[in-house]
Amino acid sequence: MNQMRPVEALSNVDPDEGWSLPAWIYDDPEFHRVEMERVMRPSWQIVCHLSDIPGTGDWHTLEFLGESIIVVRGKDGTVRAFTNVCRHRGSRLVDGSSGCAKKLVCPYHAWTYNLDGTLAGVPGKDGYPAFDTADHGLAPVELEVWRGFVFVRLEGGGPAVWEMMAPYESRVAPYRFEQLEAIGRVTLRPRPVNWKNVADNYSDGLHIPIAHPGLTRLFGRGYGIEAESHVDRMWGAMIDRPSPNLSERLYQNILPPVDHLPDEAQRLWLYFKLWPNVAFDIYPDQVDFMQFLPVSPTETLIREISYALPDERREMKAARYLNWRINRQVNAEDTILIARVQAGMQSRSFTVGPLSDEEVCLKSFCRKLRALIPEARLHEPPAAGWSQRAAIDMN
Repeated sequence: MNQMRPVEALSNVDPDEGWSLPAWIYDDPEFHRVEMERVMRPSWQIVCHLSDIPGTGDWHTLEFLGESIIVVRGKDGTVRAFTNVCRHRGSRLVDGSSGCAKKLVCPYHAWTYNLDGTLAGVPGKDGYPAFDTADHGLAPVELEVWRGFVFVRLEGGGPAVWEMMAPYESRVAPYRFEQLEAIGRVTLRPRPVNWKNVADNYSDGLHIPIAHPGLTRLFGRGYGIEAESHVDRMWGAMIDRPSPNLSERLYQNILPPVDHLPDEAQRLWLYFKLWPNVAFDIYPDQVDFMQFLPVSPTETLIREISYALPDERREMKAARYLNWRINRQVNAEDTILIARVQAGMQSRSFTVGPLSDEEVCLKSFCRKLRALIPEARLHEPPAAGWSQRAAIDMN
């Protein structure tokens, strides 16, 4: 077998592989605009679960990158996605995050759309010469249902959700995602940080034993992380030692067995982050999804909701409440951490930081972002207008 000579091996080493992304891309407006086009618009985003829109005309919306997207179940039972925009004058069709309608009627001029997006009625239609209603249906948005969860993306390209999650299908299957039902409401938590700081923190394993004493009491030193091409996996199995914290100890004692889960999942907390900004927190008692929605270069909206299988046992209801109490504290700790990082990145003394061989998820994230936006390799910001110059050079 031929072996690569040392010089050839070195030439194939990415010089940035062991380094974090540069601080300037965490607050730069121009980088943010490019990032939204190249990273976010082609990415899959969760809107809801099929159980949230069980009947004809049930709809949910997602506000993302200045677009309002509506997912609605048609008379034929099919779930479709459209932009929430009338084709007449651009008015929003529906308000709020969810509802039910026999037809979608614009509140401005009463243009009316069927649940399959076709244009059904136009007041004063005779006044529009050479007008074909077939050409003015709602603008469709790409949709995929993965294990009951409804995803949309604004632009195509890249793998499907099922392809992204394929390495972990056998781990997810026992949780019966398709049968989940919401046990709360969607919550929106604004954070004064760049979305990447939230994403970095979610997949970071080194901070767990230092900054999250509650998780450490539950898992000991057994928190693990790994990275696949488009998904990070993190996990922690509860140890037998009783926690001195009341909520944690009660959760350890009360959490009932779940018959459909394998033994190794009975007391396992499992986390997945799909590139670039969607996460699932999977527990024996419930499943949460979380999105890190960019608002500006230094603002992020965390969107989340909890789901669970129907279970009327008092122990399960208590376990879910205790889970919420435990993770409320974890979220509070993370909120402080990401704010500290965002603030520290403002210092001119910080450009990039070294990444440990254990930080496999962060390294994977950096590789993907650098591949999409090569300027992310620059330790200092380029002159303003770099994105326009790059576009001209490509043409």
